[in-house]
Amino acid sequence: MAIPTSRTNEVAEIIIDKELCNGCGLCVTVCKDFSLIIENDKVIKSTEPLFGCLACGHCMAICPTGAITINGRTLTPNDLFDIPAKDSIGSYEQILALFQHRRSIREFKDKNVEPEILEKILTAAKTCPMGLPPSDVNVLVLNGKEKTRAFAKDFSGYLKSLRFMTNKFFLALMRPFWGKENDELFRNFIDPLFYAYIDEMDKGNNHILYDAPLAMYFYGSPYSDTADPVIAATYAMIAAESLGLGTCMIGGIHPFIQSGKRAKKFRETHGIKFKSKEGLFLIIGYPAVKYQKGINRSFASIEMIN
Repeated sequence: MAIPTSRTNEVAEIIIDKELCNGCGLCVTVCKDFSLIIENDKVIKSTEPLFGCLACGHCMAICPTGAITINGRTLTPNDLFDIPAKDSIGSYEQILALFQHRRSIREFKDKNVEPEILEKILTAAKTCPMGLPPSDVNVLVLNGKEKTRAFAKDFSGYLKSLRFMTNKFFLALMRPFWGKENDELFRNFIDPLFYAYIDEMDKGNNHILYDAPLAMYFYGSPYSDTADPVIAATYAMIAAESLGLGTCMIGGIHPFIQSGKRAKKFRETHGIKFKSKEGLFLIIGYPAVKYQKGINRSFASIEMIN
């Protein structure tokens, strides 16, 4: 048995070198599939794993002697790297300062993001955690202002075919089915959003992707955890901030390109491989503005259970 993803549906192979195994049991401790057990002071493969090896790599990464290797589900021993030394890790204060420095930027200099900077952002984003390995996150990269504007213009044209969704008759018809909250959302957010996207684009004002020099769309597959694309986009956002770039997450595109024949055609036109339960656009570029102050934010609630 194996948990399927869009990339693989096989169980990974666990290889144990008994000569190197010292029986410490660390691999057994970290394997949550119960694929490993200790027998006669040596690790062996269990005959009753939960799912079969997912290739999370924990056992291979924690083994102090290199006795375990994993092959399959896109993982090989060549994917191991030395964890950076502790003194190279940013302190809490430094990380908090980075978070506090970031604000949503929608005004960019007319300057491209260098290829090596783009690669650094993607490298950082690929370190993000995921629901199940291998990652089912896909990334569409629109590199250059011309590419982001062309995408925005095409999206605006696509939205014109959906404008019935803000029609008063349609909203009145749908309210009993989707409830008060969705009705308020459509009347007070979706309708103005259509105006900002469509009518402003017709005037030459790109309020969809803001003519950013770089945009990335993080989305999943029918198999992926809904959180995975959002976490990957967040990692990319923080990486870009650390590299002196401005960013803004755009959530108003993804929901409109998921359902129906028109949405499928739009996805196919732009090389988007799957409809996805969750997804986010991240626009990136060199900021044309500089904020002087930050703003304190709050959660809706925090309940402490001690």
